[in-house]
Amino acid sequence: MTDAFKDTNRRWTLELVKRFEHQVTGVSVSEDNRIFVNFPRWTEDTAVSVAELKADGSVVAYPDEEWNAWRNARKDELSPEDHWVCVQSIVADGRGSLWVLDPAAPAQAHLVSGGAKLVQIDLASNQPVRTIAFDEDAAPQGSYLNDVRFSNDGKYAYITDSGVVGAILVVDLAADKTVRLLDSHPSTQMKKGLNVKADGEVLRRPDGRGVEFSADGIELSNDGAYLYWQAIKGDTLYRIPTKVLIEQGLQGQDVGDAVEEYGINGVNDGLIIPKGGNTMLLTSVQDDAIKARDLDAGPGAEARVLVQDERLRWPDTFTQGPDGAVYVTSSHIQDSAFFKPDAPSALPTELWRLRAE
Repeated sequence: MTDAFKDTNRRWTLELVKRFEHQVTGVSVSEDNRIFVNFPRWTEDTAVSVAELKADGSVVAYPDEEWNAWRNARKDELSPEDHWVCVQSIVADGRGSLWVLDPAAPAQAHLVSGGAKLVQIDLASNQPVRTIAFDEDAAPQGSYLNDVRFSNDGKYAYITDSGVVGAILVVDLAADKTVRLLDSHPSTQMKKGLNVKADGEVLRRPDGRGVEFSADGIELSNDGAYLYWQAIKGDTLYRIPTKVLIEQGLQGQDVGDAVEEYGINGVNDGLIIPKGGNTMLLTSVQDDAIKARDLDAGPGAEARVLVQDERLRWPDTFTQGPDGAVYVTSSHIQDSAFFKPDAPSALPTELWRLRAE
């Protein structure tokens, strides 16, 4: 698979795949081209948290309605361990499983005790086969587990925490061991003095607070040698050798000195390095744009605009299908009740496919 995104003369446009009536964030496409999406319980009691998008356009609760039965109003009736509380991310691993990351913090507020988890679903049977629960050491109160990537050998998971105090979690899947690393390290924290804008204006909540997300976007190099991440309230891309995370971090050692600044990206949310190349795509939330960064050019490379479109209201999460097609969600965070008290509880949001002209 060639690196189509290195061609600076190629023009890219957006193709609408699906418009949703709820606030979508995550998307993932399995190796057999099944599309999955998720809807976090941020500003409404979402009826469906994880869904499969069928070929006929229908959105079907996944893996079933019972896992999606949690409602904030019924939190005393349903166990958070085996229901979706507030799903933020989903990732198909290319090995027959869909993994669901549930930070269990509705409205990005109080973490529901016992709810923070990573769940593996077997795509052949459509049944959950494993739940990795995160205790308070891994996901303390105030955390918001945001996105996840898996090592090329499938042995390890890497998770960003975009909560009050950012961090990177490393999970040894075989040993069922989780270590919280880079907690309070500058690379995982919000950048002081930086204001995130939307439509040219600083984005603020009614109480005056701005956008406050720590380490968020995350991606692995195609060879699995480096883990990249960035805070939304930040402008700098960071990376660390995965060998350090596994050989030192999982043993409880401090890995802060191994973190490398890898250039200025500006304010971004999702990251992806499409297969077959070394170009990183970035969701540039302030510019309604997707940008591309040539990682081979080193930390000094500038991110260039790949596609800019006013319909990209907060481009959020990327995924790539088995045919090489890249998808991205637009979650309209700047239009939500977090920042606009008179906003409707259910926002129309979208899933897009990048198309080369």
